[in-house]
Amino acid sequence: MKSSMFEGLSAFPLTPMLQGEIDEKAFISLIGNLAAAGVNSIGALGSTGSYAYLTIEQRARAAKLATENANGIPVMVGIGAIRYEDVLKVTEDAQNAGVSAVMLAPVSYQTPTAEEVYALYENVSKYLSVPLCIYDNPATTGFEFSDELLIEVAKLPTVGSIKLTRLPEDIPTAKERISFLRQQIPESISVGIGGDWRATTGLSAGCNAWYSIIGGLFPRTALDIVNAVQSGDIKRAEMLSRALEPLWQLFRAYGSLRVMATIAELFNYVESPCLPFPLRSLTGDALHRLELIQEDLRNLQ
Repeated sequence: MKSSMFEGLSAFPLTPMLQGEIDEKAFISLIGNLAAAGVNSIGALGSTGSYAYLTIEQRARAAKLATENANGIPVMVGIGAIRYEDVLKVTEDAQNAGVSAVMLAPVSYQTPTAEEVYALYENVSKYLSVPLCIYDNPATTGFEFSDELLIEVAKLPTVGSIKLTRLPEDIPTAKERISFLRQQIPESISVGIGGDWRATTGLSAGCNAWYSIIGGLFPRTALDIVNAVQSGDIKRAEMLSRALEPLWQLFRAYGSLRVMATIAELFNYVESPCLPFPLRSLTGDALHRLELIQEDLRNLQ
């Protein structure tokens, strides 16, 4: 039986910064918006949440703020770090904050081997009292899981979900990969999709969850897509996703974090600049491209 923690829409909010510290007022407001929308879970301190740029103390504070303001909605936080000892510390802090799950990407300065990645997950699992989501995100870590490694890590007793960021673009081929994984991993483990422009494909091909970037600012729009797929209306889900293609293009060109941060600043959800230095929100031609679709984005919820 799969946990509902790892199904439906998991919305990943920004962690807005203000002069090097978490803008707690803005962060609480973003979490409150997700709770009011009724998302299935909240993915605080993911890549969209800039976890790798925060101190251990800031990460502990963000985990506490997220759980305290989620209104009972399950919260998952990222625990990745370069130092293994830091991974254990943020894991301890997250569990003390009352999170319902943690998510681990194999963050490393030197690209790790498959054996090293397996050892990381195996060791961290020993310290967990909550389920773990495996995060395969080669765009940020430089390490791409093979399906064989995913299957081996998924056999660890604490694993509850796999977050994929890469899938074949057509539904039949994507369905083949997901079906292959499902035949090899425990039945209790969900398979989720990240990479928002692939979400409709992933959900239609059998993914249980959408680990969503736009869901962090526009949860109701993301829920519309999830609900359409879950009700069997794939055409509607594809139509909703196609309407967001100008946004997906910006994600692919400039990175989803910078795009979402710029939208949050333009709409006054956060103060500017909200990204951890030296990251910057969009400027120049990139900002102009975003401004061209600004009014369409204002219609999102």
